[in-house]
Amino acid sequence: MGLIRLAILVTSLGLLPTAVAGDDPVAITIASTTSTENSGLLDAILPRFTARTGFGARVVAVGTGQAIRLARRGDADVLFVHDRASEERFVSDGFGVERYDVMYNDYVVVGPASDPARIRGLSSVEEALRTIAATRSPFVSRGDDSGTHKAELRLWKAAGVNPKPASGSWYRETGQGQGATLNVASGMGAYMFVDRGTWISFKNRGDLELLVEGDPMLFNQYGVVLVNPEKHPHVQAEAGQAFVDWVLSPEGQDAIGAFRVEGQALFVPNARPGKPEPATPGR
Repeated sequence: MGLIRLAILVTSLGLLPTAVAGDDPVAITIASTTSTENSGLLDAILPRFTARTGFGARVVAVGTGQAIRLARRGDADVLFVHDRASEERFVSDGFGVERYDVMYNDYVVVGPASDPARIRGLSSVEEALRTIAATRSPFVSRGDDSGTHKAELRLWKAAGVNPKPASGSWYRETGQGQGATLNVASGMGAYMFVDRGTWISFKNRGDLELLVEGDPMLFNQYGVVLVNPEKHPHVQAEAGQAFVDWVLSPEGQDAIGAFRVEGQALFVPNARPGKPEPATPGR
């Protein structure tokens, strides 16, 4: 059997993936985000990891909050997500060994071509969100405690707006992943906050267009953490560390940087000391 990419949404019943990516009996479980799934990144890079190390990989693709809860329970060997504060808390609480920057991209605000809130081209995402709220224009949120959802809520707060009281009216929460929520936004002709990688990969855009980009507040960093085997002795520590080492290595970083959709880079590798200035991938 050749290398198979397995991405499974873990349900409220706590189901875990049962198939193995690769022939090797040692296979790690990576708790990651729907953005790495929807963009196709892990499909592209995991075969190279397996070819280099001989270890297989399972991927559980959920929101960052749920991925961290899985890892806290010991239901994953590696955490690969994008909410730095939550990742650092995971490590400081003793559930992770060490957190490393891996790559970044940015968020954008998309919406209907008619742009009823007139936010097209604004340089400030805070101004865009305030305008959407003031005009009560339809906005779709993941509402799922994911890294994207956490980032969206931070920006609403920075804009001085609490959208929760409007939930169910102009502000809609899907409780679903990035791709599924984009489908809802496309069907409703609503605004949405989305990572650029998923947006570039998304095909069912309808009349949605990219309207706001480039604000430094839209920077989106991803990190990787080995789950602490001292906390969960069954963790595949050797294989998990092999993935961490590989994705931070020149080969892993090159694989991330080489991943493109329609000629556009979706992620920028940055596994090196210090954080680079935010930039816009795909340009």
